[in-house]
Amino acid sequence: MKMKKLTFAALLIALGTISGHLIYIPVGIAKAFPVQHLINVLSAVLLGPAYAVWNAFAISLFRNILGTGSLLAFPGSMIGAFWAAYLYKFKGSNFAAVIGELFGTGILGALAAYPIANFLMGSASAVYFFVIPFSVSSLAGVFIAYLFLEVTEEAEILTSLKESDY
Repeated sequence: MKMKKLTFAALLIALGTISGHLIYIPVGIAKAFPVQHLINVLSAVLLGPAYAVWNAFAISLFRNILGTGSLLAFPGSMIGAFWAAYLYKFKGSNFAAVIGELFGTGILGALAAYPIANFLMGSASAVYFFVIPFSVSSLAGVFIAYLFLEVTEEAEILTSLKESDY
């Protein structure tokens, strides 16, 4: 089982890294990246909290190394992945994971991005500046993730990866 999880995690990391420069919406100094939110929810539901956070970190790191991401990817993606996995773990529903990703990235991740933008990137923006772009990006990604999870559950695809308790 661990080999399946590691392989699927690597696949998600590769997908997130490769699609980083293909599918994004620039919003000021931030880049809205809906595929990351899709990957966060899939990781949270199918792999568990630790994999979700590590996947988000790895994708953010690789995107920054390749020059296709920004430092703002770290707080948004990692906090969103954590909350998606946390709510899924305790509620057991795909919708809970979606709400966790929206709240984690759209609100908490956006607020955590402020000090990074202000002190590390030299951008003087308002503290709530990132909430709307992060939330819009999250909303697009979690919508796709929810549809994907519902369809695969109905067709009983990926059930070997999904565990009710991590």
